[in-house]
Amino acid sequence: MNNEVCSLLENVRNGTVSVDDALLKLKKEPFEDLDFAKIDYHRTVRQGMPEVIYGAGKTLKQIVLIADNMLKNGENRILITRIDKKNADELSQSFNLNYYDEARIAIIGDMPEPDGIGKIVVLTAGTSDIPVAQEAAVTAEAFGNEVVRLFDVGVAGLHRLLSFLDDIMSATVIIAIAGMEGALASVVGGLADCPVIAVPTSVGYGSSFGGFAALLSMLNSCASGVSVVNIDNGFGAGYLAGMINHIGKK
Repeated sequence: MNNEVCSLLENVRNGTVSVDDALLKLKKEPFEDLDFAKIDYHRTVRQGMPEVIYGAGKTLKQIVLIADNMLKNGENRILITRIDKKNADELSQSFNLNYYDEARIAIIGDMPEPDGIGKIVVLTAGTSDIPVAQEAAVTAEAFGNEVVRLFDVGVAGLHRLLSFLDDIMSATVIIAIAGMEGALASVVGGLADCPVIAVPTSVGYGSSFGGFAALLSMLNSCASGVSVVNIDNGFGAGYLAGMINHIGKK
């Protein structure tokens, strides 16, 4: 049972919330229909993490309406992914918002204190992979995780990666991000004693096929314990890593 439901039941037991109020909260409409969007208010109850707004393709007005309704229904932190700086600047006129330029993420509200069971290490093969890495790292931090960033430690200079063995060995989860041939995930998977989430990126020359070559390399990794998300999906990797890092808290 997740923390929000446990907290509600505890409040019923100590008398700060009545049975009727608790019942109303649990029975409340699980989503709100805004015509262009159906906001899932029960996602925190079901999964422990609230709904995230995918900013790409949405108008500024749509994002404002979704965020405003989420805040009115008790969400104190809202993550907006794939949003450009222009729209983020406009949103900051209406909300308490922080924008992370490289990650293309806006967060309404403050970052939480880390409460995961350990550290998430986010590492990239090259500097060009950093935007995807920042999306993963900021996402993980927004869901209460401590993150260690290690950039430009790819297999073209293996000594760079090996100089951070202490960080790799002490991680609870590792996110390995690489384009080109995507070899970094297999190397890290062979060193680490924790789950490795591989993120192929669209970085590379023509025969990398926009990240498809790295995707296939990672899917065919000979190292055990490596899972793969979609090309450039830093958000998905950060979200999954955060879930793993909180398993011991359930």
